[in-house]
Amino acid sequence: MVAMSARPNQEAAAQQSETTSPHRAGFACFVGRPNAGKSTLTNALVGQKVAITSNRPQTTRHTVRGIVHRADAQLILVDTPGLHKPRTLLGERLNDVVRTTWAEVDVIGFCLPADQKLGPGDKYIVKELAGIKKTPKIAIVTKTDLVEPKALAEQLLAVSALADELGFEWAEIVPVSAVTEEQEAGRGAPGQGGGGRGAGQVGLLADLIAPLLPESPPLYPEGDLTDEPEMVMVAELIREAALEGVRDELPHSIAVVVEEMLPRADRPAGKPLLDIHANVYIERPSQKGIIIGPKGKRLKDVGTKSRKHIEALLGTPVFLDLHVKVAKDWQRDPKQLRKLGF
Repeated sequence: MVAMSARPNQEAAAQQSETTSPHRAGFACFVGRPNAGKSTLTNALVGQKVAITSNRPQTTRHTVRGIVHRADAQLILVDTPGLHKPRTLLGERLNDVVRTTWAEVDVIGFCLPADQKLGPGDKYIVKELAGIKKTPKIAIVTKTDLVEPKALAEQLLAVSALADELGFEWAEIVPVSAVTEEQEAGRGAPGQGGGGRGAGQVGLLADLIAPLLPESPPLYPEGDLTDEPEMVMVAELIREAALEGVRDELPHSIAVVVEEMLPRADRPAGKPLLDIHANVYIERPSQKGIIIGPKGKRLKDVGTKSRKHIEALLGTPVFLDLHVKVAKDWQRDPKQLRKLGF
């Protein structure tokens, strides 16, 4: 089933069903090749930044749960790393995270960019999904703002044909644009739980996931948007800033660990300040200069950009102390991986 637009009188029907339909709550997981738009989609559905984004592949290294609160349902979104052919121990562990997550969720969303043809990586993932018999699977064609209607239609048909070829059926096939949804929101478009019914269709995706979840009361308190620890989210925001503008080979080498977050002592009650001390790890001494930049300018920019997002996340002024350290070949070293949280 291809969901191209909201059904007629859908909002009226939803209001009527609120009094008769049971509340649903459960976990939905987004999977796909690296850089398929999974993190951007998670943020759009939640309505706030809970997962870092980058145009570099393999940005996500932890599963991040974003929580969407609706009158009829609570969607807990699990954003996984991109499944890929691993070249390092880190890559193998990230793939293990993906497969473990698939086995535990109530709905699986397969993300495929509208502007890229179905490739071997997509077919590899869908073949694995075909082996998961009982879990409903939704195909989500992302980044629809980048293509013309004809190309989008061809992509939707290709996704449908691939499922037929492998002997299963998608519960839904939905085209979305998280970017368009953000633009609609910026113009004041109405939304619920992070998605209006604009051209982006993020709200429609939530409508289609909700009925596939089990009947359940809410699993998280109203107002919670993620269950990621604050220190992990702060580290991820710093890493996102560090990923901007670096050479192609460097993003995979960057890891961030927040060593401590402490309120500054002796501050007036009305002027709190949070001291955050964090280390940015790279794999080789030669990479240190890339991160720090001439006269420390790059590292200062990383601190400035990430601090704004951290202050928005925590709701308090922050003093951010960053240091760059070398953890030699950490992606291939089990001891280093444990130290860095993998």
